[in-house]
Amino acid sequence: MNQGLQTEIKAAIGAHGMWKARLYAAIQTGVAQQTVAEVKDDRRCQFGKWLGSVDAQTRSSAGYKKCSDLHAQFHSTASRVLGLALAGKKLEASKAMDPGSDYVSTSMNLVKALLAWAKDDASR
Repeated sequence: MNQGLQTEIKAAIGAHGMWKARLYAAIQTGVAQQTVAEVKDDRRCQFGKWLGSVDAQTRSSAGYKKCSDLHAQFHSTASRVLGLALAGKKLEASKAMDPGSDYVSTSMNLVKALLAWAKDDASR
């Protein structure tokens, strides 16, 4: 079992869960601590930095590929929501976070993939 992987996955699930609150706050206030471009860049967050620095063995795993792709999709959908929020389009931004939206489904799929990757790693 790769302890670093387990730690990073646990932290990533928590950190990405906090995006929901940040986006709702941006929808309500029209301001955010990060720009749309910063949020879209999936290598700026701690998990993204870690993904970019893993060894070749970790990078070659199926879990890495799936989580890396979903992580990029998550940041893309979060940046779209933030863009709407910062443009003052509260209703559109709120709808973009409704159940069944790209944001929610991507977020859920990312968490599921992270948990599966952690479970697969733990079974080794």
